[in-house]
Amino acid sequence: MEQQFTVLLKDQIEDISHRYPALKEDQLFALWFLRAYLTESEEAARDALTGGPGDKGIDAVLIDDGARVVFLVQTKYRLRSPGKPEGRSEVLAFANTAALLAGDKAEDLKAFLRSANGATQELLGSARKRIQNNRYRLRLNFVSLGSFSNTLERDARQCMRGIASDVALELIGGKRLELLLRDYLDGAAPPIPSVDLEMERGQGVRVNGVLQRFDTGNEIESWVFSIRGNAVAELVETSGKRVFARNIRGFLGESVPVNRDMWRTLRDEPDHFFYFNNGITIACDRAERLSHRGTDVLRISNPQIINGQQTSRVLAQHPDLSAKATVLVKVIQIPRRGDRDDGGFEHLVSKIVQGTNWQTAIRASDLVSNDRRQIDLERAFRRLGYGYLRKRQTKGEAVRSDGAKARYLIKKEDLAQAVAGCDLDPVVARSGKDNLFGHDLYGTVFPTSDPDYYLTRHWLAHTVSAGSRGFPQRGYMKWLALRFLWTQVGPKLRSARSARAFRILNERRADDLIRPLSRAVDALYRDIQRYYKNNKGAGETAVDVSTFFRNRRGRDRDFAEFWARRRNPSARIFRAGISRAIGVLESYED
Repeated sequence: MEQQFTVLLKDQIEDISHRYPALKEDQLFALWFLRAYLTESEEAARDALTGGPGDKGIDAVLIDDGARVVFLVQTKYRLRSPGKPEGRSEVLAFANTAALLAGDKAEDLKAFLRSANGATQELLGSARKRIQNNRYRLRLNFVSLGSFSNTLERDARQCMRGIASDVALELIGGKRLELLLRDYLDGAAPPIPSVDLEMERGQGVRVNGVLQRFDTGNEIESWVFSIRGNAVAELVETSGKRVFARNIRGFLGESVPVNRDMWRTLRDEPDHFFYFNNGITIACDRAERLSHRGTDVLRISNPQIINGQQTSRVLAQHPDLSAKATVLVKVIQIPRRGDRDDGGFEHLVSKIVQGTNWQTAIRASDLVSNDRRQIDLERAFRRLGYGYLRKRQTKGEAVRSDGAKARYLIKKEDLAQAVAGCDLDPVVARSGKDNLFGHDLYGTVFPTSDPDYYLTRHWLAHTVSAGSRGFPQRGYMKWLALRFLWTQVGPKLRSARSARAFRILNERRADDLIRPLSRAVDALYRDIQRYYKNNKGAGETAVDVSTFFRNRRGRDRDFAEFWARRRNPSARIFRAGISRAIGVLESYED
């Protein structure tokens, strides 16, 4: 097992510990697994933990009422001996708990729980009621950084034979956890369960076979076939936004011309949808063609719609109309090789996404939407109450995903421009947001995953923008104003304490910080206006304000020299405002 994997896993455990300091390390690992494999809700994962001592070997009981499934989880956080084979006794004992919940004898569970802690008694009692009274399925997950022999896996499953209920056991070892961690860091976790895609047949349509292709060199298998539109709608409905995790954009809304045309086709001529649409592309971990209830299906595990999100979302929004339409599907099974993969899966998926998502124009900012840095920032901002919109999408989509719980919504394009406005020549910030995501600037604009690094710049840009409202000429000057202001204030915000104080006081709209800073910004704009008048030229050769601050690099250095030479009321007001604001930061206490 690679050392990098254990380091990355420890980082995730440490990150969770900041939010749940009372939990022990093995409990934090169980919580991470639940979040990464079984539920999108960290709160639900926390509530599923059984509480440590007295848990009877059950670390978590997660009841998913929507899916009608009970998950039992036992974890072994063996960082000191990764890869070590797990012993028989604990694995078999865990497998035998299936009979306590799904078996006929209720008294067996009561006897088992006599010495259990309160949380374990309550969770397992609720689990048995769901299984016995409501026919919930039971899934057992034994999770370890170690490994499991084939014999042990076979014997563990043998323990559950004869149980009438729907019961299954998964032994998840270190190699599998590596892939799970990689998906988690890529924002594609928890994985989507297996789904069956029914191949089109009947209704006046004849389908002679399915195109199946196996690439022996890359071990990639592909299938191309047609399915009914409501099958795509059902996949989106049951999987939610997770099925688009590896796509580079969100839903762009039905006002986009392509989506509007798709809706009209569904409404007016659904039988022609197949001919007018490019179809969808699905990447998956595994795929198997089966015959199910007299129909041919392709059973796919952990599907990701990497091309055709707009098509899929339009079909999902109109399920009744979708039932009358047909869509072409390409399914690509890409092998996952754990520590031997070396990022090959993610790289190939990324290239497929770039190569196939051409119907709606791709921007440079779209191509970094699934970059690890962007995903890390999204998580970091969410913990602070910010919705970070790393994918292009409609405003309604953003509010439904992050905006419902977030106090603030920030687009990555706006954040990039705020950072560039503080750290780079004003011409760069003004040259266009998308330029900031090119190979030459992206690493400079997004150098870290520390949210306060960005939020200090975001809030300072917010203040500068507020100072330009109502003054048309200031709109052209604001990037020079932001750059100069950052040179004066930025050095005072380098420490974690001052950066945090600046963020919190801005979030609170603290008057003792905002008012002097706003006065300083107003004075700064007046001096930039004087700078422009002194340097724009005269007569027919005078340079318009819109051009003056756009084309020439180095204006920030020229203005700094101009400002240092002047002794005027605006400069004094600026200095006084900055001094007052910095004093507030230095005296701040939580």
